[in-house]
Amino acid sequence: MGIISYVKEEIQVIRERDPAIKSNMEVFLYPSFRVILRYRLAHKLYLKGHYFWARWISQRGARKTGIEIHPGATIGRGLFIDHGSGVIIGETTVIGDNVTLYQGVTLGGTGKEQGKRHPTLEDNVMVSAGAKILGSFTIGENSKIGAGSVVLEEVPPNCTVVGVPGRIVRMDNKKVPRLDMDQVHLPDPVLNDIRKLQDENIRLHNELRNLMKELRCIERKGEDDEDL
Repeated sequence: MGIISYVKEEIQVIRERDPAIKSNMEVFLYPSFRVILRYRLAHKLYLKGHYFWARWISQRGARKTGIEIHPGATIGRGLFIDHGSGVIIGETTVIGDNVTLYQGVTLGGTGKEQGKRHPTLEDNVMVSAGAKILGSFTIGENSKIGAGSVVLEEVPPNCTVVGVPGRIVRMDNKKVPRLDMDQVHLPDPVLNDIRKLQDENIRLHNELRNLMKELRCIERKGEDDEDL
């Protein structure tokens, strides 16, 4: 793909997913646009073995945008990083097409293990603000990771994950995150559990109250029998 075609595609991606943008020229000011261009150049140098220059370009991009993408990462088409400050993408990360990352996202490893040590995000994944995905496993296509979640194990396709550690709270939700950018209205398993406990507590309280009434009735009946 030529540079002009690539720029046009990036403009379309950003305008499609960010309602705040009003003109194509604004795209050139976006940290996501600028850092992805630097990454593409750095990645080519990395693949050719020019590691120092690849890191030099990527580190300059990190200083200017707050988004750190290792030049060794493999990134598909249509990546959109909204706001972007604090985003970290590790060396062996693999990102598919049409993936969306929000600010503060970390795609990291869990130690100094060799080989593949960072996550793989398949097509159409959305990772909400502040989420951490740590380790070498796959996040299936069309999945959503809720804000602030810490994901430590594989996620099947079409799932929604929230919590620390991350838990799957919805499966087979086949809406494509590229079209559905809602990172707020996700299920809350902790709140659901609390509500279930509250309902159970109310039920037990009512049963206990009814039982106490029956005991009082039995006691009164016994007293009346004694008087007779």
